[in-house]
Amino acid sequence: MDYVNEINSYIPKNDQEAQDKKVILDCIKMFPHNILLRDNEIAHITSSGFILNKDFTKTLLIHHNIRNTWAWTGGHADGDMDMLAVATREAEEEEEETGVVVTSISDKIASLDVLTVWGHIKRGKYVNSHLHLSVAYLFVADEDASRVIKPDENSGVEWFPVSDIVEGVFTDRDVYLYKKLVEQARAWR
Repeated sequence: MDYVNEINSYIPKNDQEAQDKKVILDCIKMFPHNILLRDNEIAHITSSGFILNKDFTKTLLIHHNIRNTWAWTGGHADGDMDMLAVATREAEEEEEETGVVVTSISDKIASLDVLTVWGHIKRGKYVNSHLHLSVAYLFVADEDASRVIKPDENSGVEWFPVSDIVEGVFTDRDVYLYKKLVEQARAWR
């Protein structure tokens, strides 16, 4: 299924997802030539993976260098129309974020979210504030698998108990998003 049909077919779980789905589809219509490319400096499609252990009690997070916080895996589509493949690649490959092998819980989208990226310096160049139109998937990985840090992207790869996903440790936006993803994983179990 192509990414536009996949997004169109997604049934939002709440008002936030309904509104974000609308915005994502509007952006796809406005920027058909470069919505999958990061050279669209306003908004572009990204695909993320929320990785859980086999009993859904822990999540594998990376310490994101730019955000300076523990975060889920994900990245830019860079022209790839297969969002599940993008999320999988970003989650597992050694040259990407964790080095672990992941298995998708479902090939269906787990969450649609419009995420704000604030202006920052990346590889010595300023990147303006923009929107990540996030298409998210859920994965399972072996807790005992060896992990790999990618120093230009992250400074750590660690398992966290899902019970530790609370404000004060994570931003309120991350708490909302991660709890929503844990609930979706449990619903699909």
